[in-house]
Amino acid sequence: MLLHLSTWQEVEVYLTHSGGIIIPIGSTEQHGPTGLIGTDAICAEAIAKGVGEATKALVSPTINVGMALHHTAFPGTISLRPTTLIQVINDYITSLAKVGFTHYFFINGHGGNIATLKAAFSETYSHLSDINIPKAHQVKCQIGNWFMCGSVYKLAKELYGDQEGSHATPSEVALTQYVYPDSIKQGFLTPEVAKGHPIYGSEDFRQHYPDGRMGSNPALATPEHGQQFYELAVKELSQTYLDFLNNQ
Repeated sequence: MLLHLSTWQEVEVYLTHSGGIIIPIGSTEQHGPTGLIGTDAICAEAIAKGVGEATKALVSPTINVGMALHHTAFPGTISLRPTTLIQVINDYITSLAKVGFTHYFFINGHGGNIATLKAAFSETYSHLSDINIPKAHQVKCQIGNWFMCGSVYKLAKELYGDQEGSHATPSEVALTQYVYPDSIKQGFLTPEVAKGHPIYGSEDFRQHYPDGRMGSNPALATPEHGQQFYELAVKELSQTYLDFLNNQ
């Protein structure tokens, strides 16, 4: 059940039997020479819809722009500041909490969002209490990072070994190829790829990772692999969501 394709009456009925909602969140950032700029949002949205179908949960519109300041030296990247993203999360949850939602499961596609999301949850718990939202004490938030699912991580290592890397990875590129087979990109990838440098500012990032990859070889990706990652992530995160929902 997708929030943006529902009426308010349908949502009101949904709330009579569930206070849970799935919120996909990703990023709009460079993903190397062959990765789509929308990769993180595409992956989070596709998996969130799959989890929603499997668990009969309501799925919100995707938060497509995340915290990706370190990628902004590459054309096409759009980023929110951490403080802005915290306020976006706060406003999302506050709007939904006012009508009775209590459990917020963020399916995340971007590692750079994790720290900011955790900070946003703490800010939001305090904010809801301060403004006396009904059921504020019942509000709980959790992050489900699809790329950190045990089954996904295991398959990525089996398929790609050390060439999985940590950004513009073949696993995430494969998933976008499965979701959007007509948008598969071909490009030149050098055998040598940078890795191991700490992340600081955007200019420093581009200097050390000139083609945008971090230790990865996305040429190994296939749509068939992407389907495997999708099915594993949906299965694992569906169970995680149901366990979270039962945590009253």
